[in-house]
Amino acid sequence: MKWPKGFEPEHSWVYAHNEITIAAPPERVWHRLIRAADWPSWYSNCADIRFQNMPGPDLAPGTNFIWNTFGATVNSTVLVFDPPHELGWDGKGLLPVYHGWLFEPVDAGCHVITEECQNGFLGAIGSWYLRPMLLKGHQEWLESLKRIVEGGE
Repeated sequence: MKWPKGFEPEHSWVYAHNEITIAAPPERVWHRLIRAADWPSWYSNCADIRFQNMPGPDLAPGTNFIWNTFGATVNSTVLVFDPPHELGWDGKGLLPVYHGWLFEPVDAGCHVITEECQNGFLGAIGSWYLRPMLLKGHQEWLESLKRIVEGGE
């Protein structure tokens, strides 16, 4: 994972790591994930995505988007865009975050890893609550991605 300076797991208050294997090639999984405008239709923890500097519906290098997730409005910018291998964006809202995705080809299709690091005052005092919430929400995201990719929707 290409972590921005200060967001490495060992330097963050909150760190979440989830993974899943999807029976599809990495290119197909990548295509579904970068179509951010569709997230609210298949991931219940996402709403109201508004592209700021690009038309969408797909993420691209440098895309700035504002969205609602985990009950908060977050302003994100795509910082890593390496198709179909790695994707990552920052988040500015209640606390500073970095969310990254890795796509690894495997015999069964694609192994997807998603990780997030959170910092700031809220991360320091709320890690006991934030980490389990992230793990649960990100697992739902991965399982929803698997369902939509494998189902051919």
